[in-house]
Amino acid sequence: MFEVLVYVYENYWQGDACPELQRLSRKLTAAGFDAEEIQAALVWLDGLNVAAQGTQISLPAKALENPGPSAVPTYPIQPQSAGSLRVYSVAEQMHLGAQSLGFVSFLESSGVLPPHMREIVIDRAMAAPGDPVTLDDLKIIVLMVYWSFGEEPDALVLDELCDDTEFRLAH
Repeated sequence: MFEVLVYVYENYWQGDACPELQRLSRKLTAAGFDAEEIQAALVWLDGLNVAAQGTQISLPAKALENPGPSAVPTYPIQPQSAGSLRVYSVAEQMHLGAQSLGFVSFLESSGVLPPHMREIVIDRAMAAPGDPVTLDDLKIIVLMVYWSFGEEPDALVLDELCDDTEFRLAH
C-alpha cells in the first residue's frame, strides 16, 4: 500500500491535481500496481479525504452568510490550549510503537505538525497495516496528510521525512 501512496504523492504532489478515486485506480493499474495494493491504498486515501475535508480551522465568512441548499454543515475546530495534553490510548501506543509516537511528538513540539493534523496522522496511522507502524511508513503518512491539505512542509521537515536515516553518520 505504501508504494502506491508514494507514487500518488510523487505524481500528484498538488493534491487538487489528483483524479477522483475511480480514475486514479485505472491509472495505478496501468502503472503496474497490484489490485489488492491499489484497493487498500484507495480505501486509505478515501479515509484521508474524509478526515481532511471534515477538519477546518475556521469557516469562511461567505459560507456562514449564504450556506446554500447543498452546503455540508461544518464546525470550526477550537485551537488547542497551551496547557492541553494528548494522551494516547493503549491501542494507539501498541499500533504506532514508541519510535513512531516519539517522531509525532518531535514534529509537534517543533511546531511543524499542528494538533488538527496530528490527529489525522494518528487516525490514518491506525488505519495502516503493520504492528507497529514503521517509522518510514509513518513519514509517508505525514507527507500524505500535508498533501491532503494542499501544503508542502518546509525544506527541513521535508528532508527529515524523505531522508533515509539508515546511512547518516553522527558528527
